[in-house]
Amino acid sequence: MTRSHPLPSRRAVLGGAALAALTAAAGAGTAHAAPAPRTTARTASRTAAWPTEIPLPDGFRPEGITISGPYAYLGSLADGSVHRADLRTGEGRIVHEGTAGTAAVGLKADRDGLLYIAGGEQGTAKVVDSRTGRLVAAYRLAEATGHFVNDVALLGDRAWFTDSYDSVLHGVPRGRTGEVRRLPLGGDWSQTPGAFTANGIVGTPDGRGLIVVASLPGRLYRVDPGTGHAAEIALRGADDVAYGDGLLRAGRTLYVVRNRLNLVDVFRLDAGVRSATLLRTITDPRFDVPTTAARLRDRLYLVNARFTTPQTPDTEFTVVAVPL
Repeated sequence: MTRSHPLPSRRAVLGGAALAALTAAAGAGTAHAAPAPRTTARTASRTAAWPTEIPLPDGFRPEGITISGPYAYLGSLADGSVHRADLRTGEGRIVHEGTAGTAAVGLKADRDGLLYIAGGEQGTAKVVDSRTGRLVAAYRLAEATGHFVNDVALLGDRAWFTDSYDSVLHGVPRGRTGEVRRLPLGGDWSQTPGAFTANGIVGTPDGRGLIVVASLPGRLYRVDPGTGHAAEIALRGADDVAYGDGLLRAGRTLYVVRNRLNLVDVFRLDAGVRSATLLRTITDPRFDVPTTAARLRDRLYLVNARFTTPQTPDTEFTVVAVPL
């Protein structure tokens, strides 16, 4: 999600009571972005009959997407609920009921069935069991004003959350014990006060670092999760990644969703994640301010957040699939 000045405003009304810190999340382990799958005639035929456009509940206001098995999980900016869509049929249902005044922004599915969900303006994060919809844990990462917990990546023993209004990452433990870690960003990182900066986040190919996109002014950074040192990644073939929102990595291929431009830039990372070379750009006439993306087999699934359309209880929303 992207909000900043001078970018057009996307401010959502997400007030409400703050969540209290509960227990730590269950399920330790390490999750990495999957390597780029080989597209064969067999895998293509498996998805050929699957829908390429999936409707979501009216007024849902989606922002984040993550895929586990044949299911996509989507978070709602309207009330923090989570919708599960069967990618084979397009059918779906709410698996985690939301609460007025809360939001679910970026989210990621862990291998143990847990969903790690960013809480937006409330400065919170929560962990939900994707099978039962049960709230497993909730964390206060920052104050409820002046912060926006935006997206999340799973790396090592922590889920790392961006805070778009602060030069900091928050590390939530993925096991049953451990403390939340606050990691200030240094090095090349530049944070403009009051500006919407850190947004999407993914792990590096070697599983040792993080890649963060700064929506304003449109830069990519490699971050050391041990020290917080941020090194700017040199872009080849592109001036910037302004309006950069969700990130997705498959091997050394990095997808950068640029929401209001209705496109996805596809970069090739060098071995040390010091540079990123633009390979191509994906766009589709069905894109309507896509914010985040997830990949399954030979398809990329993107959320149409429709931020340039009035957000009402009757507004229609979709997920669209494009071939890779």
